[in-house]
Amino acid sequence: MHRIILSFLGSLLTIVSAWSQDRPNVVLIISDDHAWTDYGFMDHPHLDTPHLDQLAADSLTYTRGYVTSPLCRPSLASILTGLHTPVHGITGNDIRVPRGPDGQRRSMRARVDPEWAPKHEQLYAGFEKWPNIARSLTEAGYLSLQTGKYWEGKPERAGFTHAMTHADPKRGGRHGDAGLKISREGIQPIQTFLDDARDEEKPFFIWHAPFLPHTPHNPPQDLYFKYQQRESNPFVSRYYAMVEWFDQTCGELLGELDKRGLTEKTMVVYVTDNGWIQDPDSAKYAARSKQAPYEGGIRTPIMVKWPGKITPQRNDHTLASAIDIAPTILTACNVPVPDTMKGLDLRDTPALAKRNVIHGYDGHHDIADVADRTANLETRYIVQGEWKLLLHQPQADSGNPDQDEVAELYHITSDPHEKVDLASSHPDIVTSLTMALDHWWRPDQT
Repeated sequence: MHRIILSFLGSLLTIVSAWSQDRPNVVLIISDDHAWTDYGFMDHPHLDTPHLDQLAADSLTYTRGYVTSPLCRPSLASILTGLHTPVHGITGNDIRVPRGPDGQRRSMRARVDPEWAPKHEQLYAGFEKWPNIARSLTEAGYLSLQTGKYWEGKPERAGFTHAMTHADPKRGGRHGDAGLKISREGIQPIQTFLDDARDEEKPFFIWHAPFLPHTPHNPPQDLYFKYQQRESNPFVSRYYAMVEWFDQTCGELLGELDKRGLTEKTMVVYVTDNGWIQDPDSAKYAARSKQAPYEGGIRTPIMVKWPGKITPQRNDHTLASAIDIAPTILTACNVPVPDTMKGLDLRDTPALAKRNVIHGYDGHHDIADVADRTANLETRYIVQGEWKLLLHQPQADSGNPDQDEVAELYHITSDPHEKVDLASSHPDIVTSLTMALDHWWRPDQT
């Protein structure tokens, strides 16, 4: 009997060991304010992004990827949870509060205001109840590190075992605080974390959301000089330099994995939080990019790399969504996918092609009502095959509260920069896509 028990335990340990070895480490790279066109592999005429180009070549790369919102906080919340915006309830970046006596916006200071701080806590607590990548992997034995952009209070509340962000509003905590130093000031916190994972002999998950190429556009001088030779406009050349700086930092991170012999054991996933088109007349973004539901605000390449496990392939046709990232990671790590996550495994290209649709929500920058997940809505959007429909909400000050939604329709595969609105000439397609969008638009089930 003793020998039988020992044999059984030995077999069990062998199975567990094999299962553990099959579980990849995971690095999720999220660029910040980065247009879908702004990569070498997307044929940008001026930009050099050699490290991201190589990542794309080594990955299953969907060039028709989309985020769920053209604003960072809602988009990041969807990436982490695999939920659409009206489900997780993070519909904007800040809470809308009255202007101060000086006429200035107070929304960003409301996290320390006794009247408004509880509303922020309401958002954090509501978000905390949803399953997410970090908590699921941590519960499965992973170490998990948060770096860069993060909005939902202390990262440990979401299940991270390690975090750069302190989230203390009295010390400037808002959207990442100390975490925003990652890559702009090197990757030492990641190196230390990798040492910890090695010493504890545990697989790891890294949420890597550096504040790049986001403003401030203060690139290294050599890169700025390089792009001044290619683009005379200083605002545009600074942005281009920021994109290559971000690319260099991705090379530093991926090189660290390679140096440690982790490349073959690590799945790397890439997405951006929302787009950016540089305004040539200021340091701000142009229209139809960030905070807008056009391709410049919501489209992104999505890449998945796992050497020996995922066959590299560029896919320019199949639609992929940011809600697909969470179930892809968990499935690859042999972790059960929560029922709340409705996305697909990005490795299953036929399933994505069969779905052939993505949906999304564009809201105001400031959240109108933390209890009403639809109050902040500006535009609903759907991309189905070769068509894209935008349904804009009537403006509150239009004087006509009964006004219908305003539709824009684009043949998005032949007109990816949305120059020709076809809504008036294809009312049948507007009707069918509206019906599909209405079917999706159930905030408690989306």
